[in-house]
Amino acid sequence: MAFVQATFFSPVLRKQTSMYLITPEKGDGPFAVFYLLHGFSDDHTIWMRRTRIDCYVDGLPLVVAMPDGYHGFYTDNHAGDAYGKYISEDVVGFVERSFNVQKNRGGRCIGGLSMGGYGALRLALSSPEMFISANSHSGAAQPWFPKDPDCYKKDPERGRIFGPNPVGTHHDLYHLAKKLKKSGKPIPKLLIDCGREDFLFEQNREMHAEFEKIGIPHEYREFPGNHNWDYWEAHIRESLDFHCKALKIKKG
Repeated sequence: MAFVQATFFSPVLRKQTSMYLITPEKGDGPFAVFYLLHGFSDDHTIWMRRTRIDCYVDGLPLVVAMPDGYHGFYTDNHAGDAYGKYISEDVVGFVERSFNVQKNRGGRCIGGLSMGGYGALRLALSSPEMFISANSHSGAAQPWFPKDPDCYKKDPERGRIFGPNPVGTHHDLYHLAKKLKKSGKPIPKLLIDCGREDFLFEQNREMHAEFEKIGIPHEYREFPGNHNWDYWEAHIRESLDFHCKALKIKKG
């Protein structure tokens, strides 16, 4: 595999931004793309620094694109930049202009951890025509801390991101799931997992139950583990297997 460090201009963010990519060195393409999102405290470099993602995709006809998502939760912020639009338009657009990749739903998948897990599900549910599959490791179902009425006093940044009442808006995964179910559009294949010692474990169990109630097909998995890189390194290969199946990529 080849490793690419890219800097490009984002019209949505109105600034230069960065991305790491892993690309096949063999094969004619066009290749499928896995958009892999980082968590709240990290950047586009973290998956390469903390996992063996490059080894796990070696030999696959798959590009892995790891963009910088900043602190935006991969959603169009209530009072700030449109980080969801940035991924779906600028990141995907740059990759598809610059590399020999597939430019259709059947050749795109998305996933991430924590903030990136929420972001991957939000993007897949709100733009089902873009992604064939999505996965969330240890993602937050409702990252605005719904059971704490004083959360915005403690964390005003969340208020700027999600607004005063995110429930029922484009930030709300359950709202997006209900809207997608009613639309009749194809639903991306979804995989959700979380460690039982993770502080987001109950949110993930609740999300599983809500998706079942809404009628959104998905796979849900629980494992021993916490909200850390030991857990994500242990389970990223399972997500790759899941996406390869959706992309119809046969692993050697």
